[in-house]
Amino acid sequence: MKLLQRMFKKESLANYLKTDGAFKKTLGAKDLLGLGVGAVIGAGIFILPGTVAATTAGPAVTLSFLLAAAVSALVAMAYSEVASTLPVAGSAYSYGNIIFGEVVGWILGWALILEYFLAVAAVSTGWAAYFTSLVAPVFSLPKALSGPFNPAQGTYINIIAVLIIVIVAALLSRGMKESKYFQNAMVLLKIAIIILFIVVGAFYIKQSNYQPFIPARHAGAFGWQGVLTGTSLVFFAFLGFDALSSSAAEVKNPKRNMPLGIIGTLVIAGLLYSLVALVLTGMVHYTKLNVADPVAYALNAVGQRGIFLVVSLGALVGMFTMIYTMVYASSRLVYAIGRDGLLPGNLGKLNVNGEPSRALGVATVVIATFGGLVPLERLVDLVNMGTLLAFFVVSLGVLPLRKRADLSNNGYHMPGYPILPLVSAGLSLFMISQLHSETLVVAAIWFGLGLVIYLAYGMKHSKLNMD
Repeated sequence: MKLLQRMFKKESLANYLKTDGAFKKTLGAKDLLGLGVGAVIGAGIFILPGTVAATTAGPAVTLSFLLAAAVSALVAMAYSEVASTLPVAGSAYSYGNIIFGEVVGWILGWALILEYFLAVAAVSTGWAAYFTSLVAPVFSLPKALSGPFNPAQGTYINIIAVLIIVIVAALLSRGMKESKYFQNAMVLLKIAIIILFIVVGAFYIKQSNYQPFIPARHAGAFGWQGVLTGTSLVFFAFLGFDALSSSAAEVKNPKRNMPLGIIGTLVIAGLLYSLVALVLTGMVHYTKLNVADPVAYALNAVGQRGIFLVVSLGALVGMFTMIYTMVYASSRLVYAIGRDGLLPGNLGKLNVNGEPSRALGVATVVIATFGGLVPLERLVDLVNMGTLLAFFVVSLGVLPLRKRADLSNNGYHMPGYPILPLVSAGLSLFMISQLHSETLVVAAIWFGLGLVIYLAYGMKHSKLNMD
């Protein structure tokens, strides 16, 4: 078989369904909403509305969030159709294998490894920072245990970041049937805290703070251009809903529940982000919100210090649910790649309880190493690159998916076919073009390395060679 023909050989849905059949189907629509909202809404909901309002969009940052949610909804609709048609583990990795061929699936899997692992590690360090500041009045860690490996600055490991990852992995190791209740409870608590801020803050809104709602353009910001620029900035707040598609093999009635979970997540997240932005810019004039923690600033400004402490708890809970969903998605991704023989160590095996314990263990060790030892500030932008590449390919994938006679779907169909899938792909490509040039260079190196690994190991050990 010629090299290119072999690289683009496609996996069959039937094989994946047979292999993934050992998963227990325990997730319903509300569980998917818990995972999705848990991934999308984190501590950023208390920071991003204020900083983007102050520097880019003014009070019209609310419109920026609504526009970003609408753009994200296009991708969400594409994911909903593909996930309901292909209810298998592995998200875009598996979709790429079935629709376009193994090498495309591998590149997407390699991109998602970058997205999931770095995202969890970065959020774990944020959780550690919030937790440390919250308990500082009564307890403080030795400096050696409070940061990434940097002997020159006296830090060797961020032990809190490592511990929170291990705790989440321990919850997941008990199985989704048990751990999902804890995750759902945490998500409800987070939403309650956000609603508390919205309700309390609404009493302190001053109409004058909305004047002008769209400030005059100056210094490269504000005006309608500022609203659009703000949209590109806050768009990344909605990333994470794609992790839901990793759960498809464990979902009851995926043709119905996957679209409900994915699109429902975007509706809830878009509404909460927009309301927080509207209330925040009504409480305090937007020019005063370019601070590290604008919600804390606003609450202190109106004399609600006690509510700020509750909001700090909400930030911790928000980051915890993000870590939970992304560690879960990471383990299912590693399982899916191992299932196809592209990773060693029998990572595609399930234990007697129908859980990918080996994949979860490997994902936990790698993520904890990143979170505890590696400075991540310069790497986090790569998360967006991995996500947007998956968005682009999945959106395009709707086109050939509809034409495949062997892949019938009597569930959800993305409206506006074939225009909206192309628009979704085009917008994803545009967002990639907006990333920093150094991010694109590092991403090219990462994908080049991935291709070398695939050609040297993956393709030779792939189970497609056995067909």
